[in-house]
Amino acid sequence: MGAPRLSSTPLPGIGVRYDLTTRENRRLSVVAHRDGPRTISAYREDDPDACALSVRLTAEEAATLIDALMPAHHNPNLLSTTGLGLVAERIELTATSRWNGRLLGETRMRTETGASIVAVLRRAEAIPSPTPGFRLAGGDTLIVIGTREGVETAAAILGRE
Repeated sequence: MGAPRLSSTPLPGIGVRYDLTTRENRRLSVVAHRDGPRTISAYREDDPDACALSVRLTAEEAATLIDALMPAHHNPNLLSTTGLGLVAERIELTATSRWNGRLLGETRMRTETGASIVAVLRRAEAIPSPTPGFRLAGGDTLIVIGTREGVETAAAILGRE
């Protein structure tokens, strides 16, 4: 068995197709459509050119599947802090959150929880080290670091409507 291989192919006017060949020589593809949806296809083992399954997912369904495949608390690329007693979590700010449109400093996050918001992911942009004057928006994903208890309290505060 070889190592898994991933290739990408631009699809003008559509998006990008990502093809994965697994260690067991199984083929999967994901078409990332420009307007958000994803199409996942799996190919037959006996005929790698014949599609056995194709599923179109909305952007929200794709994000849910990504969370199932790589939950934030298992993401080795985010931060490894287990030996330090710290955790890093991704917390999404909903459109109905009381903090939507308000300044980060108004949350008093560090004072109230001891946790820090170290970055904000907004659409395709990352905002590292947001200042207290940074205006939050529904759909933002906040990267919060602190103790497990502090991060859980931060999630509860940020989830308030």
